[in-house]
Amino acid sequence: MLINSYSNLIECGTDEVGRGCLAGPVTAAAVILPKDFKNKELTDSKKLSKKKREFLRKIIIEEAIDYSVIHVDVKTIDKINILNASILAMNKAIASLRKKPEFIIVDGNKFYTKNKIPYKCIVKGDLKYMNIAAASILAKTSRDDLMTFLSIKNSHYNWKKNNGYPTKEHKNAILKYGITEHHRKSFKLF
Repeated sequence: MLINSYSNLIECGTDEVGRGCLAGPVTAAAVILPKDFKNKELTDSKKLSKKKREFLRKIIIEEAIDYSVIHVDVKTIDKINILNASILAMNKAIASLRKKPEFIIVDGNKFYTKNKIPYKCIVKGDLKYMNIAAASILAKTSRDDLMTFLSIKNSHYNWKKNNGYPTKEHKNAILKYGITEHHRKSFKLF
C-alpha cells in the first residue's frame, strides 16, 4: 500500500506522462491530497486499466485539496528537449495550484525549479506515494483525452489507441502518410 505523504508539510506530488511519445504534448500534474486520504487501489497509472484510471480520476478530483494539469506542446519539446519540457510541465503544474505547497515530491531522479519550495526526487515515486500516484493518473487521463481528440482529424495514426507512443502501427503510418503538426520533429520518428 502506498504512503500518504513524505512530509508533514503541505505537500504536493508531481509526475509527467508522454516523454517517450512521437506525437502530442508532455503532460504533468501536481496534486495535494488530504493527510487522511486513503485509497487501496491508487498506484502508478501505467499499472491500471483505462477504466480503473477513469474511476480513480473522479475520486482524486473530488477529494484532492488542490490539483493542476498542464500540457507542454510539441514546439516547446522540439525547442528545449523532452527532459526540459517535462520539468517545465511539472513546474507549471505546481505553479498553477491555488494552494501553495510547502514541499514537493517528484517522480523520477531529475528536477529543478526557480521557486523556493523544497523538493525531493523519488525514483518510482508513483509506486510509493499517493500524491505522486494521483498526479500520474491525472496526467495520464488528461493526455489520453487530448490524444483521443487529436485522433479525430488524424485517424491514420490511431492516437486514440496508442496515444502517440512509437507503436509499429504508428511508425508505419508516419512512413505512409508523413508527419503532422503534432509530431515531435526532434525525435527519431521511424
